[in-house]
Amino acid sequence: MKKTSVISTSIFSALLFVLMVFCLYPQVSYANAPQDVKLEYNALTQNLAVTITHNSSSSGFHYIKYVEIKKNSVVLSTEKYDSQPAGTFTYNYKVPAIAGDNLEATATCSLFGSKTATITVTKTPK
Repeated sequence: MKKTSVISTSIFSALLFVLMVFCLYPQVSYANAPQDVKLEYNALTQNLAVTITHNSSSSGFHYIKYVEIKKNSVVLSTEKYDSQPAGTFTYNYKVPAIAGDNLEATATCSLFGSKTATITVTKTPK
């Protein structure tokens, strides 16, 4: 009988701890990964436009922390941020690429999750 009581007490304590964390840090319960990432590449200007949708009510605490850019699976850059614009926004990166190159961007949330998009360059500048 004592063994069952100890297990019940342990489970109750663990659940109480989790509940306290969500009450003391409610932002954690609102954390969400980026909803969408879209890429557009302009071969003439060598500009990669990364459009990110990430809703946050506290853009200084819950935001896109970094965006990693890859070309043909090789990391070109990792841009870090301390906040984000509201809702849907676009960041631009200078990326030299030619037809057939695969570009990839991964947006990572400061609290939880990430989203990746890829695009294949179809034209080279003349």
